[in-house]
Amino acid sequence: MSAKTVAIIGSGPAGFTAAIYAARAMLRTIIFEGNQPGGQLMITTEVENYPGFEDGILGPELMEKFRKQAHRFGAESIYEYITEVDFSRRPFILRAGNKEYTADAVIIATGASAKLLGVPGEQEYMGYGVSTCATCDGFFFRDQDVIVVGGGDSAMEEALYLTHHARSVTIVHRRDQFRASKIMLKRAQENPKIQFILNTIVTEFLGESSDGVKKLKAVRLRNVQTGEEWIKEIDGVFIAIGHKPNTEIFRPWLEMDDQGYILTRGKTTYTNIPGVFAAGDVQDPRYRQAVTAAGSGCMAAIDASRWLEEADFEASSETAADQQTQSVSS
Repeated sequence: MSAKTVAIIGSGPAGFTAAIYAARAMLRTIIFEGNQPGGQLMITTEVENYPGFEDGILGPELMEKFRKQAHRFGAESIYEYITEVDFSRRPFILRAGNKEYTADAVIIATGASAKLLGVPGEQEYMGYGVSTCATCDGFFFRDQDVIVVGGGDSAMEEALYLTHHARSVTIVHRRDQFRASKIMLKRAQENPKIQFILNTIVTEFLGESSDGVKKLKAVRLRNVQTGEEWIKEIDGVFIAIGHKPNTEIFRPWLEMDDQGYILTRGKTTYTNIPGVFAAGDVQDPRYRQAVTAAGSGCMAAIDASRWLEEADFEASSETAADQQTQSVSS
């Protein structure tokens, strides 16, 4: 019997870890790396909280190690973006433009993307003073002054976390009312390290490059009520206006929460469709860490392998029963 095919859509820590485990389980493993191979860690400079790298490691370097390890066990990367799926029959059908692929099981590891402001300098200084993850990068801003942009619980959580590292934290919010829960807002307001600038937006990120190294130096702010603009010197900016899971093409097929995160069954990676599994940030609105994504990628590969074994057993049992029926009939 030929090896079953597992298709992994996405190539961050969840996708590559799933590939390592699936390939070692002797499954034909295909990774669709999409248009951002390596996921969000490809735009992360220093990663210091992934186990096993006591001196830290660059995000792109870490993802290349993941990729090489997966390839070592026989996983194959296809650098195409899946644009459509058909989960109504097995094998499942995956389409990348006008190309069509089939798979006996699918692991979705397309991740989630941080919502950004879309203003000048934001992309230029991403990873060089601009961040979307306080847990990931707060350590680099010890005894420095930082800004958190946002007004929801995520912004309050980021700000409170940053007070353990930064000298001061300023929350910049475009309104004078907050979406954050009362208790989270109260905690932020009562923290002596946190200040607020309300009715204000960031319109530009400003920095400099020295010896080829970029560094954020300031932001341009504008009061939305008065139109007044000014420049505020700052060491870092954390954008906390939410995340969007990359699940749009799966909406017709999979159960999701109100935000679009894929719902999985209990403590497994099973979705509502047998043979389709979800791992990493695409089903995790809470932690969103490389190490938790990798862990769920491992779980998804084990779930997929066991599900395929059970499906094979059921199919062989049905075949044997049919043969026995035919023998009795004849």
